[in-house]
Amino acid sequence: MENAFIILLLSFLICGNISCSSDSAKQKKQKNDGTFAVKKISDGDTFWIYNGTDEGEKIRLIGVDAPESRKVFKKEEGYYGKESKIYLTNLLKGKRVKLEYDVRRKDQYGRTLAYVYLQDGTFVNAELVKNGYAMVMTVPPNVKNADLFVKLQREARENNRGLWANEN
Repeated sequence: MENAFIILLLSFLICGNISCSSDSAKQKKQKNDGTFAVKKISDGDTFWIYNGTDEGEKIRLIGVDAPESRKVFKKEEGYYGKESKIYLTNLLKGKRVKLEYDVRRKDQYGRTLAYVYLQDGTFVNAELVKNGYAMVMTVPPNVKNADLFVKLQREARENNRGLWANEN
C-alpha cells in the first residue's frame, strides 16, 4: 500500500497533475516558434486552430472572401465554394500555421482575424487569391496587404484561374 502511494505521488509530481501523454496536448498548442496546429477547416476562408482550449480558436483570413461551401443561415452555397474549401483543406490539413495580425484582431462575430503562413513561408491568404479560390475583400482598418491581394486577383482573373476560369 505504501509503495503504491509513493508511485502515485511520483507520478503526480512527474506529470504535473496532467496526463503523461502530454505530447498530443502540448503539440497542438502554440509552439515556441509561434505556430499552431490546424484543428479543422470550416470553409474556404475560415478554419480552427488548437489553442489549448477544448473548443479551439476560429480564424478568419484577412483580406479575402471565399464563396460559401455550403448553405449557411441566409447565405446560399456559392459558385466554387466547395473547391475553395477543398483547396484550403489541402493547404492546411495536418499543418502548423503562424498567425499575423493587423489593426483589428477580432471581427463582429468574435473570430480572430489573421494573415496566415505555413511553416515553409507560404502566405495562405495570398495563395487563395492567386489561384482563384477567393476574391479580395478589404475591410478597413485591416488593409496591410490590400494592394498585393488586388494584384494577385487581377493576375488570377487574367489567367482564368479558379473561380475566374469560366468567366469568358
